[in-house]
Amino acid sequence: MVSGQRGESWLVSGVFEDKQNEKEGTVGRPHPSNYIGPVLAAAFLMMWPALYNRYPLLYPDSMAYLEDGPLVARALFLRIFSDDYGQRSLIYCLGILPLHLNVTTWPIVVLNALLTAYVIWLTVHSMLPKKTAIRYLALVLPLSIFTGLSWSVSWIMPDILGPALYLSIYILVFAAQSLSRTERLIVVLIAWWSMASHITHLLLAAGICVFLALFLLLRHARAPRQLRSVVGIAMIVMTVAAVNISLHWYLYGKPSVKGKGPPFLLARVIADGPGRWYLQQCCGDIHFEVCNHIHDLPDNVDDFLWGDDGIWLNSSEEQRERLQDEELAIVVGTLREYPRQELMISADHFWEQLHTFGLSDYDPNPWILEKADTVMPVTRSRYVQTRQAHETLHEKIFAFVQDWTVIASLVVIGIRLVCVRHWSRRVVGLTAIIAIVVIGNAAITGVLSTVDDRYQARVIWLVPLLAGVLGLEWLDYTPSAGRLSIVSKAKCRPH
Repeated sequence: MVSGQRGESWLVSGVFEDKQNEKEGTVGRPHPSNYIGPVLAAAFLMMWPALYNRYPLLYPDSMAYLEDGPLVARALFLRIFSDDYGQRSLIYCLGILPLHLNVTTWPIVVLNALLTAYVIWLTVHSMLPKKTAIRYLALVLPLSIFTGLSWSVSWIMPDILGPALYLSIYILVFAAQSLSRTERLIVVLIAWWSMASHITHLLLAAGICVFLALFLLLRHARAPRQLRSVVGIAMIVMTVAAVNISLHWYLYGKPSVKGKGPPFLLARVIADGPGRWYLQQCCGDIHFEVCNHIHDLPDNVDDFLWGDDGIWLNSSEEQRERLQDEELAIVVGTLREYPRQELMISADHFWEQLHTFGLSDYDPNPWILEKADTVMPVTRSRYVQTRQAHETLHEKIFAFVQDWTVIASLVVIGIRLVCVRHWSRRVVGLTAIIAIVVIGNAAITGVLSTVDDRYQARVIWLVPLLAGVLGLEWLDYTPSAGRLSIVSKAKCRPH
């Protein structure tokens, strides 16, 4: 009986391995002319919120990204330095500058859409090499309507580049055989640009590398090709970090990966409570800059950083530098004195962020109009006429639809998990990466920053993407007349 079961398992594995080999080897790579049309159509679909709004969606941070690019460019190319270059990713600010030139932001949305449509195409083709165009469009259409994918694409923010990065990592590690040399170079460039666009993307990419290296070493000892690809991704991570450090060193005279970004960790531990308790104990002996506010420390991260009476917003440049320099010492001291309390509070933040992914950050913030005259004076009047400015985007309806789409997708993934015991390496790779991303993103943003809808909304659409790919890939394995009956036995069967 045992021997029979082993033989059946071996046969089923063989059938699935044959299919995997077929995908990687015998099925030829499509000529670019075969997928340019579907990718362009998908990119157009993904831009519908911007078209519906009659202008790309804006956020207060959008204005900083648009404003800071010229400052960095002048310092790099004209050696005209400024005292401050903003608190966002300088590489992203510089990279989008040729696209907007403080005239129009539409080219940024077009680039977002093309990059995202392209990496989704490569992902789908790696799993579904036959009739890819039809299945690709059948997948992109509901993703564009029922998830936050299109909203992120239409936003002047680097958020959409995170998912583009994570799918690029999957492609380079688990589906590199399906790429031509030109395609591989394009994917590497997308990964580099996406990594450099936001510190969260860089941290998650580093975490994915560590997980994949351990996973491949423990479960797939004979996978040198995948391990070499992981090493390649790690090299991209180190290159991005080195460029960030060099750029900040050149502009500020001090090496740093994140530059002069706000002290999110300091604000987080103080808002949680343990940081406040630690400061109340040590401020008598050690005078930190934040000790000047010991009697009015806020219990909210946003109030600490951006409130009208916020400590960070109302500090001078010298005071901000001291807050940044003292951040690590205060955080480490807090963790040493109150490890259990901070761990429990952080776990609550992580759990809350994990299921907080609404579309609620598209309000017409006054800061957008305040900066519009200097950042985009040519198109300011167009923004004033948008649905976003008049609060008629109806994003709450789409947020409700997305909630149920994610729930339905989890059900589909669960059924696939139960019904198919033998998964191809690519299915395992894509599932593992998306799981790491969804969990890791909630941990990094919820624990290290603050709980916010937009943080998890930028990656949650990967869950419906996974469900759609798994569902379509499963159809390829559905037994039909003339196929091996052993495949049928691998499906859901009564116990």
